[in-house]
Amino acid sequence: MYFIILLGIVSLFGDVTYQGARSVTGPYLATLGAGAGVVGLVAGVGEFVGYALRLASGSLVDRTQAYWPLTFIGYGLLLSIPLLAFAGYWQLAAVLIILERMGKAIRSPARDTMLSYAAKGVGRGWGFAVHEALDQIGGIIGPIVFSLVFLFHGDYREGFTLLWIPALLTLAVLTIARKKVPSPQKLEAPGEASKQGDKGKLPRVFWFYTIFTLLSVAGFANFQLISYHLHVQGIVPDAQIPIIYAIAMGVDALSALLVGKTYDRIGLISLLAVPLLTLPIPFLAFSRSYSLVLIGMALWGAVMGVQDIIMRAAIADLTPVERRGFAYGIFNTAYGAGWLLGGALMGLLYELSINYLILFVVVMELISIPLFFLVRRAA
Repeated sequence: MYFIILLGIVSLFGDVTYQGARSVTGPYLATLGAGAGVVGLVAGVGEFVGYALRLASGSLVDRTQAYWPLTFIGYGLLLSIPLLAFAGYWQLAAVLIILERMGKAIRSPARDTMLSYAAKGVGRGWGFAVHEALDQIGGIIGPIVFSLVFLFHGDYREGFTLLWIPALLTLAVLTIARKKVPSPQKLEAPGEASKQGDKGKLPRVFWFYTIFTLLSVAGFANFQLISYHLHVQGIVPDAQIPIIYAIAMGVDALSALLVGKTYDRIGLISLLAVPLLTLPIPFLAFSRSYSLVLIGMALWGAVMGVQDIIMRAAIADLTPVERRGFAYGIFNTAYGAGWLLGGALMGLLYELSINYLILFVVVMELISIPLFFLVRRAA
């Protein structure tokens, strides 16, 4: 648990950095001249890169067990976020946003595999939940930083400059974690998880699970597009948009602890919450009502909590330990493909009609539900 908490603090400072930026990148890109299609595409490409590259980094983790070097390189790319202060064109801002997502791709399989080793002794769901709760404290603080900057009549550049502080603290705490636990693989013996399938082979249930993830995530609108909607429609003042994101991150943090324990108690059935809670989000978040937007963002945060906890924890329970890094890589590639498909299409559909966007979400989530029951049957 000590190791889980240390990694959680690393993620806390990391989230102050990139979630702070994420809370304003939609409006920021708009101020630099980007349209809804560009915002949706940049968000989708960023998420796809942030997940698709995990296939390579996850495979590299299994072959080399270079958990710490890959984690340090990945978190090092967080430094691209404060550099957004110097982006005068949306094209340059897009490159920096995608670079940060690339860093997440490099670090996540290594970090999640280390977490899975540590979580074996405390319960998969609970271990990932504690990490996620700490992570989302940073997700709350980051957007508040920007709101305070706006409140005191600062601008985007000043907000991004402040993010140098948490970015450097991320690397400092990571160094402490590395010194305390240099060999995290020793926290779980290989034989303990090999019973999930033939050694070195990913079971059939994993592939059903991955397809379910791709479809359900494709129907989940990214915050960049939602915040773009709030900005261009004038529903929420720019200074309040980061606060709304912070509220969503708070719901994420609270739901993380609940869904973590729930997963340990009832297992995969808890994943059904993803499509069921996603279905009403576009009706609320893309409305013109302030109160409905708040409800929609609360649901958005709850779904993020379920995705971040149960989806990651389930991989550790469905796959053999010898191939876990590779499994996380494949899973996250599908996850990123869902973000890319959904982000790009919803951005384009938004420019045509919000009703088309809503229809797309409903179709994706309804298709994913039968696949979920295939996962349960094969598990």
